[in-house]
Amino acid sequence: MSLTILIVEDEKHARENIRDILGAKGFNTIEADTLKSARKQIDLGNADIILLDVMLPDGNGPTLLEETAHINPRPPIILVTGHGDIEMAVKAMKNGAHDFLQKPIQIDELEASILRAGDILNMRRELAHLRQRDRENHQFILGKSAEMETVYSQAERAAQAAASVLITGETGTGKEVLAKAIHQMGNRSDKPFIAFNCAAIQSTVVESELFGYEAGAFTSADKRKPGLIETADGGILFLDEISSMHPEMQAKLLRALEERAFRRMGGTKLINVDVQVLAASNKNLKEKIADGEFRDDLYFRLKVVDLHLPTLKERKQDIPELVGFFIKDFNLNMGVNILEATPKTLETLANYDWPGNIRELKNVIERAMIFCDEEAIGLEHLPPEIINASPKKKKKK
Repeated sequence: MSLTILIVEDEKHARENIRDILGAKGFNTIEADTLKSARKQIDLGNADIILLDVMLPDGNGPTLLEETAHINPRPPIILVTGHGDIEMAVKAMKNGAHDFLQKPIQIDELEASILRAGDILNMRRELAHLRQRDRENHQFILGKSAEMETVYSQAERAAQAAASVLITGETGTGKEVLAKAIHQMGNRSDKPFIAFNCAAIQSTVVESELFGYEAGAFTSADKRKPGLIETADGGILFLDEISSMHPEMQAKLLRALEERAFRRMGGTKLINVDVQVLAASNKNLKEKIADGEFRDDLYFRLKVVDLHLPTLKERKQDIPELVGFFIKDFNLNMGVNILEATPKTLETLANYDWPGNIRELKNVIERAMIFCDEEAIGLEHLPPEIINASPKKKKKK
């Protein structure tokens, strides 16, 4: 890949001399004689690497280090210093500068520094590419909101640290999807992901499901059965609707998490396990604690990392991306080839408040694709409640 070097130097003869040298070496170059003009080139995304003079007419060159910190991948910055600027250059290196070269610049040192910076830049781009590919593989749609970007970033860190995570959000916001993404992002991706809905079965059966039992533990226990915690050893246990768990069972779960060990029902042998626990709730657990329905010590044990998923109503800007993802997914499952939703359809979807959140949107797109024989989903393929909710209802397109 050909690299473009931004040469930031106010002295014209020096700037042109560097330009000619780099051009002869096969590099592309652009020039700036002030910080202001350098910022413009950087904002346009024109610079792969920045060759930066320290003293410029409108300020100190190293201020660009702080200003470019948010760019991903960040252009490596090579400072060009005079003899009196060495202390400043060393400080700049600590603040993220790639390298510094003393005037007069030696051609071989300049080329070597640029090539090293190019290697670092390519590595950063490859990591960014792999990260994006992983995100796509996890089937977790970020969208464009800063809040969702923060959720995903924190989820990545929690996955790498194998920390306990409490995921909150209304029904249908994608809590289990996020839990599965955390499983795939961490070092436990090749280990079990065991999901258990605490509200799906009677509270009296929860203990036997989680901890398992020995033969003879109760009337129908004719043989030993490992529990879900044991099955999840080395991997992840996802406890959905954790707020539904009976307080007595909460105490037993807390002890198992604290000791990283438990006993099967009817057993005496202590079984050690290494399990990362992810829990989800669509209820306000702090209110449950205040009402005496949820243990505060278990709450704090589960929420080492606390991730909250917003409602779809709060992230409507993400609807086009979500729709595109569902169309692509259903195309594969249904064996059809629908390309998109019409702009009017997307506008109508955005005018609906989505009480069922992303799950409801997914169902609406699935229904639309069943009845769609065209290349694009139109208003005629949406259910009446979606169309009637639009304040700008017009004639079908």
